Amino acid sequence: MNSVPKRRVNWKRILTYSAFVGPALIFFLVIQILPFIMGLYYSFTSWNGVSSVVEWVGIENYIQIFTNDPTFFDSFLFTTKFMFAAVVISNLIGFSLALLLNAALKTRNILRTVFFIPNVIGGLLLGFIWQFIFVKGFASVGNLTDIEFFKMPWLGDEKTAFWGIVIVFAWQISGYMMVIYIAALQGVDQSLIEAARMDGASSWTLLTKIIIPLILPAFTICFFLTISMAFKIFDLNLSLTGGGPFNSTQSVAINIYQEAFQNNRYGLGTAKSILFFIVVAVFTTIQVMMTKKKEVEA
Repeated sequence: MNSVPKRRVNWKRILTYSAFVGPALIFFLVIQILPFIMGLYYSFTSWNGVSSVVEWVGIENYIQIFTNDPTFFDSFLFTTKFMFAAVVISNLIGFSLALLLNAALKTRNILRTVFFIPNVIGGLLLGFIWQFIFVKGFASVGNLTDIEFFKMPWLGDEKTAFWGIVIVFAWQISGYMMVIYIAALQGVDQSLIEAARMDGASSWTLLTKIIIPLILPAFTICFFLTISMAFKIFDLNLSLTGGGPFNSTQSVAINIYQEAFQNNRYGLGTAKSILFFIVVAVFTTIQVMMTKKKEVEA
């Protein structure tokens, strides 16, 4: 019997793939995977981030987080509440702007640019600009108009500071969500819309029964992006309130930063970051699974 011929290795194809994929894969391993593995290792140590001596302490850092670190869970509670508020408001504004600017307006291209510009401004710079607006601008308008809304201590009170951060986050990110929703809306088959209108469907029925089900993949993407960005908020939070007043608006990212780089407890800080990574991964995975399921049902 003739033996089965061996497959010849196509070295040319392998080299071609390696030339295109190799550099990106190397950078991904060096910039993403390697630091993550090192952080996982340091989370089991008492390293201070400076000393050459790294002492292995096992799960002691994780035990301390769960038994003797209430500020970490306070920051987690704040970040979770912020995430829910920011995701709802950002996507609501972004989708509303997309519906408005997908219409046949003469100035829609200019307006799209205007609404997208805040997304390209750095978070720290944006935070300092809005800090000036909340502290100086609103106070001046309040003194001139005597409107209570502008006279509130926007960054000096726990409740108003929370909503101040939500407002700035939504103002920055809604334009980005708008672009994604506009791209999805432009892919909707207009013949379906016209057929529904001929059958007497109202604007609300068109929106809820045809348009939204057809662009559910865009909602999946936007929810994923806003959830991950809201959870990881750092620069806006740092420049607006610095976690104050009295750590009432301290995000998890700021808590980890202070633990690792200000308190010089790098091991404990990396342990917190590992837990943070797990929570964000679980939230985003559940969200993607739920919205993907809705896509199939639609």
